[in-house]
Amino acid sequence: MVAAMDRSRELTRDSLKTEACKLLDQLQLSPGFLGWTMVLLFSEFWRDQVLATPHKRRLLLLPEKLPTGASETGNQVLEEIKHRADALGIRVLSATATPTILQCLMEGSIDAVFGVAGLDLMEKAIDNILLAGIPACAVPLLSTGNSSTNFDTSWIEESLDLRPNTKISEKSKFQHLLQITQQMFEPTELARLLPSRRNGHSEVLSNGSGRKPLDPLSITETIAHDFLARGGKYARPFITLAAYDAMVSVRKNNSAPPANGRVDPPESVRRVALSIETFHKASLIHDDIEDSDDFRYGQPALHKAHGLSTAINIGDYMIGLGYRLVSSEGESLGFDVSGEILDILADAHLRLSEGQGAELMWRDALHKRLTPQDALRIYSLKTSPAFEAALLSGVRCAGPLGELANPLKQFCEHLGIAFQILNDLKDWQTDDDNKLASGLDALGGRPTLLWALAYAGLPEPLREELLLLTESTSDPAEKVSRVHALYESAHVFEQAHELVERHRREAVKITEKLWPESLQRLLRYLLDAVLSKANKLG
Repeated sequence: MVAAMDRSRELTRDSLKTEACKLLDQLQLSPGFLGWTMVLLFSEFWRDQVLATPHKRRLLLLPEKLPTGASETGNQVLEEIKHRADALGIRVLSATATPTILQCLMEGSIDAVFGVAGLDLMEKAIDNILLAGIPACAVPLLSTGNSSTNFDTSWIEESLDLRPNTKISEKSKFQHLLQITQQMFEPTELARLLPSRRNGHSEVLSNGSGRKPLDPLSITETIAHDFLARGGKYARPFITLAAYDAMVSVRKNNSAPPANGRVDPPESVRRVALSIETFHKASLIHDDIEDSDDFRYGQPALHKAHGLSTAINIGDYMIGLGYRLVSSEGESLGFDVSGEILDILADAHLRLSEGQGAELMWRDALHKRLTPQDALRIYSLKTSPAFEAALLSGVRCAGPLGELANPLKQFCEHLGIAFQILNDLKDWQTDDDNKLASGLDALGGRPTLLWALAYAGLPEPLREELLLLTESTSDPAEKVSRVHALYESAHVFEQAHELVERHRREAVKITEKLWPESLQRLLRYLLDAVLSKANKLG
């Protein structure tokens, strides 16, 4: 049946459901088998593509342990498969961590997924995988009564095969654009898109004493370019490229898209996307100074590596660089287009600074009263403008914003607030990328939604204790532990996750009303990719 399917058309949940219903009708089987059949058809559709993908570009999702009642032999086989996959270079994760698929996609580190899990988990994962357009296969756990006790061993072992002679189809739009985004920040491409003004940034900066001496006039540019290429998921420039891609065929007089279904963004649009990351990285430099953070991307923060004054100056330089990247494309984009994008960026820059300013004023105030509504307003100003600038700039590169402007701004507000709440939750987990300890927001006395929810939900004596902890100079570990206990007492973590879901739902409502479908698809993908990064706290 899969061999007869039209592979030139995009595989969607609706088309998969149609094929599954057709097969069940032919075999005169119960509709109760629909989910199972969809998973099997989905797997068969992608099987050759998955097995043709190099081992190091695959992700294997396995149960951590089979449920109670499963045979010990089954668990031993799972361990053996895990060790074999590790040896082959296949990345292995827990099947319950399926949102990590999209995170790996944002990093551009995987091209195919093979998963082993219960049928209910697989049916939920199908939507995410279809949105990403990534080849994937799944082996359902077999069930006896209410206990999953067995699986098809040979089928899982097949996932370790490699069939390099199979023709690999074109990457999905999102995979393709993620790859372009990553390439933009590789040294050669970055130097081409952002030529040196001082011929100095080709020097490699080391973290040790062996750094080559540079011309004093080149050092600012060198450090800025080095930091621009360092770490991060590059989510914001990807959003700009993907927004342009979603709109360009529709806006260019409804011209037909190319045969492969995608339009490679021109250099002018790539430079606009590059400017978005430049602004983002500038804000990170200044944030790290203002928040006294010691690490960024697992390395010493810029003010720790080069000194406070130099770091402030590098951030200022990168802001100017971001505006220059857009203004220099006036002729290629059209001066009206570049002018409007500059307005979008300036507005985002102002609102972000207002949000950061409100946070700093609260942090340094003597009376630290903060309501959840105030915290959400700060989040709206501090986080949403970056997503908004990235999305609106990409759409504007393809044509006028028109009636899309307001709903896209509302979408970004919900996305930004939900993202910031998840970021607050992540602060209570060890973070190998940016921070080396948990609870740093509490130690730094920052105005988070978690703190505001706790203050609103605690009885008066515990409120006063929370206020005193903000100014306390006691042992940091004891302070963090006590703040965490107060948060749990006020059910802060549960409330925070509920707010994330509420803003996600509002964003989905906005998405469902937008046109064209390609833009809807992008926004759904962003919701899944951006809001799937934090694990719920126990």
